[in-house]
Amino acid sequence: MYEMRTLGTDAERDEAAALVQDRQRWLTMRGLLVPARADVPALFRDPQAKPAGLFEDGLLLASMIPQRAPDLGWGQGPSLFLSCIHTLPERPDDTVQLITLWASDFAARLDLPLVRAEALARHPLDVDPIAPFLRRLTDMGWDVQGSGTGQHEERVARLELIAEQCSGLGALIGCRVHEPRSAADSRSVA
Repeated sequence: MYEMRTLGTDAERDEAAALVQDRQRWLTMRGLLVPARADVPALFRDPQAKPAGLFEDGLLLASMIPQRAPDLGWGQGPSLFLSCIHTLPERPDDTVQLITLWASDFAARLDLPLVRAEALARHPLDVDPIAPFLRRLTDMGWDVQGSGTGQHEERVARLELIAEQCSGLGALIGCRVHEPRSAADSRSVA
């Protein structure tokens, strides 16, 4: 069984930071972009960020930072934003499919109509090296909403997914993720 959960210990957050570093090395070796303006591993070590991870029998398959309705500068209306998604290198697309199913269901349970995410891109999207990945995401139900400046001030492909509750998903993917704070909540806490 799979489980998506908030990373609650320093050891889990360190494991997620290591996964991010491994993924970034993997991307670099293939000539693909990695974030240059943000220390993403440090974001996963910060307990205030409330990072989450997808686990299979104790193995961390993916990590991300779920956020409620951050001000992205794109997209209208409330959403669940999955920031800094990283998957274990060399894993098949099934990990991304599991994240897609979970995110759509989780957003619907939070009464949010959409899930949003970003993927680094440097060229027009149809010729960017990530074009095949974007086509696979489209096949999974994501809509590419063009490109522009992303959350970390880098050029990205903007992605949206319609939130839909999936009854019975809990039998496949357990969920123990804290309800993400909104950008307004984060400002009031700081």
